[in-house]
Amino acid sequence: MEDKTAKWIAVTALAPIAWGSTYFVTRHLLPPDVPLWGGLLRALPAGLLVLLLSRRLPTGAWWWRSLLLGTLNVGGFFVLIYVAGQRLPSSIASTLMSLAAAVMMLLAWLLMRQRPRLASVLGAIVGIAGVVLMLGVGGGPVDPVGVAASLGAMLASSLGFVLTARWGADVPALAMTSWQLVGGSLVLLPFAVLIEGAPPALTVPSALGFAYVTLVATALAYVAWFTGLRRLTPAVVGIVGLLNPLTGVLLGVLIAGEAFGAAQVIGFVLVLAGIVVGVLPGRARPGSMADPVPPADELRNSFGPVTGGAETAKTGSRAS
Repeated sequence: MEDKTAKWIAVTALAPIAWGSTYFVTRHLLPPDVPLWGGLLRALPAGLLVLLLSRRLPTGAWWWRSLLLGTLNVGGFFVLIYVAGQRLPSSIASTLMSLAAAVMMLLAWLLMRQRPRLASVLGAIVGIAGVVLMLGVGGGPVDPVGVAASLGAMLASSLGFVLTARWGADVPALAMTSWQLVGGSLVLLPFAVLIEGAPPALTVPSALGFAYVTLVATALAYVAWFTGLRRLTPAVVGIVGLLNPLTGVLLGVLIAGEAFGAAQVIGFVLVLAGIVVGVLPGRARPGSMADPVPPADELRNSFGPVTGGAETAKTGSRAS
């Protein structure tokens, strides 16, 4: 694997590792029964912080794209994942989300005409087999509402991430992150006020929990994830996302004492093997999802204006 590709995979991996930890934090630190405010308090401060760093506002079609992608990747996703985190053990919630590896691959094929490489398909199959094993072992009945919320979050974010990869090749990762976080928050705000009323009172544990999910699991994680979507194919990014359940399972077992039997050990190993197989480099072929080779100035362009494309002039303007 080329050094640059390995570097971007490592950067991208920060996101699913951080996201895998949110299930434990949500379940044990954040206030229950306020998924709308929970999502809003996570997204809006992170979005405003990243917007101050990027100093770019959307223009043209990116106004409605930011609202749509923000709803899929932030507003709807955060609410559903908050529900899942409150109703499911960390291991179950995160393993359901790992199905995004296959869903992103399929959507990229349908929407971007990117046929998956054999290594990516095999990695997804092996990883999902591990998911099935880990999901089949638990410490009691599984809440169907939590399962539905987790699957809904997985489907919404998978579609949103593929559309981000399709539309956002010329948008710096910081700008893309801020637009979607703020856009999703604006969509979520009226529903939070009308349905849940005033925001929840924060205790010291819940304040620390929100600080973590805002700064680490949202601001940092989304910048890392969108950086990966600019430099890797959706198939590879989706496979890297299998680190989400590994993190969730480890935290659930090591900290919360959740069940972890022989079948889950086998599933854990299969998921890890799926990640390794799925990100293996391969020779490019027409219409395939072979890993792109990033240009030499990709790191610089991630945090500054992008040049060299017809869409570049439309990606954003400096915020006053």
